[in-house]
Amino acid sequence: MTLPAKKAAEQVAKKVIPVASKAVSASEAHTIAPSKTSSLESHMPWEGWFSSFVRDKIGSNTYNKIKKVILFAPDDIHGLEQAPRQVTKVPLTDDGSKTAQFRYPAPGSQPKARIPSLDKGEDPFDIAYYPRDTARRHRDPAFPNPALEEIKLALLPQDASEVKDEVEKFNEGAKSSPGNKGRFATGPSDFDSSGLRATMSANHEALNASLDANEPDHLPMPTWWNNQEEAVAWYKERNLPVPMGQTGFATVPREGRIARW
Repeated sequence: MTLPAKKAAEQVAKKVIPVASKAVSASEAHTIAPSKTSSLESHMPWEGWFSSFVRDKIGSNTYNKIKKVILFAPDDIHGLEQAPRQVTKVPLTDDGSKTAQFRYPAPGSQPKARIPSLDKGEDPFDIAYYPRDTARRHRDPAFPNPALEEIKLALLPQDASEVKDEVEKFNEGAKSSPGNKGRFATGPSDFDSSGLRATMSANHEALNASLDANEPDHLPMPTWWNNQEEAVAWYKERNLPVPMGQTGFATVPREGRIARW
């Protein structure tokens, strides 16, 4: 673009484009409310001047014929732009009665994010998952399920020397992760009495206590539990073996099969 053409475009832009922003200081930045609607006016009013010039000279019919031959996807509603423009209305129905626009409603008009409040004394920076990870509690081969291991040892011959050694190890408990008692390289720390706030101070005793407190205590029942007598009677009337549970094929409601986007 030549300098005279650029200056002319700037003059046109100043007349068409309103002042959308201003310089603000850091002290008043929190008082500036975001715009509730995006600008519907073009910030580049000079755009498309060449195509408009050619259309006026050769006519719309000839221009559209040449456009379909030269351009790739000439009827693309977004003009092959990756990010749609806010002013572009995309038809959602065949008759065009229902449309959608990019970033509409504008993000500034949406309700503010709800930040959950913390309980009194709760550490907002504590993101450790292992004190609450009950699903993988007994998957560590170095620290298996104590109740299950006790049952296994009880089924083995108690007079065997190998079994006696394993019983002693079981009674002694895990030797790993004793915790550093709150002492770090920078000195002692008392920010967490349980020691679970940092992995170096964590120990098995406090970990098990935390897992016991977070262990799920609900007992979910299957869907056939309330009508199990009717299901058993159906099989017995037909002299069929009663299966475990009850199949639920094709019982999903229609709303449950519709994909949500």
